[in-house]
Amino acid sequence: MKTALVTGGAGYIGSHACKALSQAGITPVAYDDLSRGHAWAVKWGPLERGHVGDVTRLRAVLARHRPDAVLHFAGLAYVHESVLDPLPYFDTNVQGTAALLTAMRAENVRRIVFSSSCATYGLPERLPIAEDAPQQPVSPYGWSKLAAEQVIKASARAYGLEYVVLRYFNAAGADPHGEIGEAHDPETHLIPNTVNAALVEGAELVVYGTDYDTPDGTCIRDFVHVTDLADAHVLALKALERGEVNLCFNVGTGEGFSILDVIRSVERVTGRAVKYRTQPRREGDPPRLVADSTRLKQTLRWQPRHSDLDNIASSASRWAATRLAR
Repeated sequence: MKTALVTGGAGYIGSHACKALSQAGITPVAYDDLSRGHAWAVKWGPLERGHVGDVTRLRAVLARHRPDAVLHFAGLAYVHESVLDPLPYFDTNVQGTAALLTAMRAENVRRIVFSSSCATYGLPERLPIAEDAPQQPVSPYGWSKLAAEQVIKASARAYGLEYVVLRYFNAAGADPHGEIGEAHDPETHLIPNTVNAALVEGAELVVYGTDYDTPDGTCIRDFVHVTDLADAHVLALKALERGEVNLCFNVGTGEGFSILDVIRSVERVTGRAVKYRTQPRREGDPPRLVADSTRLKQTLRWQPRHSDLDNIASSASRWAATRLAR
């Protein structure tokens, strides 16, 4: 495999995947409209600007670069935003996926690795969550990701598309070498906001919900380092190349940490107190989400090498400090 098209390649996870692809000898072609991504994050291959729903533009890019496969990250990914404004989520995440598959079919590109989410499971019946757990989302974001999965699976049955679906838990941290990291505006993710509350004078973290059925009353999540997540995509591409196709995997560590655990971790690695205040729960936030990634580890030999919580917090803190210094 020589070339891969990376939709959303200028975004947080997509840019880390581009670096992992380059390190594996695969040229990443980032396709991004830069509405939420950053041109500065595209360092390991060309950038092609365009919207994921633009079939004509996608076909032109596919025809120019002739990729062996597509990594599909482009989409909207804020749970609470999806509750307040759901229609853009179905437009971008579902119709955008259909547009991409239409372009791939027209240009005879048959392999795709799809960026899905643990949000497709909703409120889990058991923990940790395995891939055969019921998929019953509780947010429009989760429903849009589940619908996109169904579009991909239907296309595999009808047209011979070959796919791997990766259902992420909570991507976090930054490139260990400090080349790229998280830079959303607004930033809604827990770890960068916790780091910001530690490093920036006057900043504070908002903790939504302290009355969940968890040991300390705050939500519990499974945090996976973004570099480990990127590595899973390279392994997925290699599986497709070997003929191991039409597979779904969870990507997480199997260990859950609460919001207060994250606060304590950031305080340890920065040596500074995290200022926070509490607010009521937000709609669409399950109390606990923890992955069973046994299938990924056994089938693709994936191992999370960077996903210790303090290591995640430390890499995120170094990245934030560098951005603040600029």
